[in-house]
Amino acid sequence: MANRDYENQCSKQGYKLIAGCDEAGRGPLAGPLVASAVIFPLDYNNPLINDSKKLSSKVREELYDEIINNAISYEIVVLSNEDVDKLNPYRASQIAMTKCIENIQIKPDVILTDAMPLPKLDIPVIDIIKGDAKSITIAAASILSKVTRDRLMIELDSQYPNYDFKNNKGYGTKKHLNALEEYGYCLIHRKTYEPIKSMIQKQLSFDLYNTLKNKK
Repeated sequence: MANRDYENQCSKQGYKLIAGCDEAGRGPLAGPLVASAVIFPLDYNNPLINDSKKLSSKVREELYDEIINNAISYEIVVLSNEDVDKLNPYRASQIAMTKCIENIQIKPDVILTDAMPLPKLDIPVIDIIKGDAKSITIAAASILSKVTRDRLMIELDSQYPNYDFKNNKGYGTKKHLNALEEYGYCLIHRKTYEPIKSMIQKQLSFDLYNTLKNKK
């Protein structure tokens, strides 16, 4: 369970403003990627805060308000599905986290991330494997990212009701994959992800075949 061990170690080294960074939405077939940064007071603790993937949606929603109400500062950055396609998922995550630190109102002394180096920043970065399950500030950032992204996907579901985004949040569930076969892809699908990538290539090949055929 996420705790303050890493934060306490940083505090002993003289750091006072410790930011945790994490993202949500690197793997889905559709929708945005969201990254967040959170800075808590050094004496803040909440045993309920944990890796967002280990919490129910109800608990995440409750903790979202708890986090933003208790944070010294926080920042949330959203990158579109087009950004993810252009950059690739890893690079998009890195850029989104970097933007969080660049945009946050109160600048941290040190940054804890979930296994993500942030080389463009001139602030010390400690990238921790499975950090969202070990550090309370990284876990808090994961919750802000996950809740924000889930809310966006629920909104997008009303625009694209065929794909069940309100339930699958863009991930490749059986119902989502069946909808892709039946309706094709939509504007918020990631064009570099399978099976969308193959669907596009198939359509391009078909269009090229028809173009060449009509020229004969």
